[in-house]
Amino acid sequence: MVLHLRGRGLPDGEPVQYWIVGGQISVEPVGGADTVFDGGWILPGLVDAHCHVGIGPDGPVDLDEAITLAEAERRAGVLLIRDPGSPIDTRELDLRPDLPRIIRGGRHLAKSKRYIPGYAIDVDDEADLPAAVAEQARLGDGWVKLVGDWIDRGVGDLAPLWSDAVLVEAIAAAHAEGARVTAHVFGEDALPGLVNAGIDCIEHGTGITDDIIEAMLAHGTALVPTLINIDNFPGIADSAAKYPTYAAHMRALHATSRQRISAACEAGVPIYAGSDAGGMVAHGRVADEVFALTGVGLSATDALGAACWDARRWLGRPGLEHAAPADLVCFAEDPRTGPEVLRAPDLVMLGGRVY
Repeated sequence: MVLHLRGRGLPDGEPVQYWIVGGQISVEPVGGADTVFDGGWILPGLVDAHCHVGIGPDGPVDLDEAITLAEAERRAGVLLIRDPGSPIDTRELDLRPDLPRIIRGGRHLAKSKRYIPGYAIDVDDEADLPAAVAEQARLGDGWVKLVGDWIDRGVGDLAPLWSDAVLVEAIAAAHAEGARVTAHVFGEDALPGLVNAGIDCIEHGTGITDDIIEAMLAHGTALVPTLINIDNFPGIADSAAKYPTYAAHMRALHATSRQRISAACEAGVPIYAGSDAGGMVAHGRVADEVFALTGVGLSATDALGAACWDARRWLGRPGLEHAAPADLVCFAEDPRTGPEVLRAPDLVMLGGRVY
């Protein structure tokens, strides 16, 4: 069966038509097609650039639950996921053509007692970090995830996990394997070493300053701020009363986060949408992250692009082009008008199959 869709595309808003043949897009007319969508907006499948399919509200999940979480993302129109660190191996999900495509970053790399228990591979001798990074690069899908900072209970505050020197070696080891590196970073102190070592992306980035923004621009470092998860910082601080310095720091980072990320946006740092689904954020909320990005300086079109065509380009995945996989979402109303529209696609197509 040949399917046909007609509507308007973004970011230019021009009329578009697609024919779906054998699970692929054709921009050339094909006879005998059944029109399944006509008159609205047709976009590449949405992207959540920070989404943990292997993590649910209570921590690591089994594969059956991971499938349920992936289905929740598909219902929200998310058809491409970058999973930057999973405590379980979700590669079996690749055998399911009905689930979003996943780009994995392997396991988080941290030190013992310096991240959420059970999530990371512990690398306590930092001399072993480059080899651990290379291994995760080989196991992942072109990304590696470092924990850049976390609470150090000995000092009672956020602190970097790694020396600047070993970060240079570790990031170079990933690049030698053809992988990019990202890092979880809340505070200020870990950022100079990571960015100057050539890291490719920063997650959260609530501690960025003007000099870090300049360094990110110089190195081409992207930012995935996970704004809807940053909104959990006050609650994290409330639960950490025994570490008052850390709690105060988290509140201060929350209070200044929008201003700091707005400065990065204005300067031209590439910003992409990631919900940080898993744990404190429910799956299927990328629409909320898109509209949070409009609050830090992105236009409604650019914020949507950060979860769609621009994010796909950044991750090396096709959009709506001839012979590309037919992974797309359709909306009767303009999806830039509000999260209530974006979170409820009128048609979701994955691999040419309509959901």
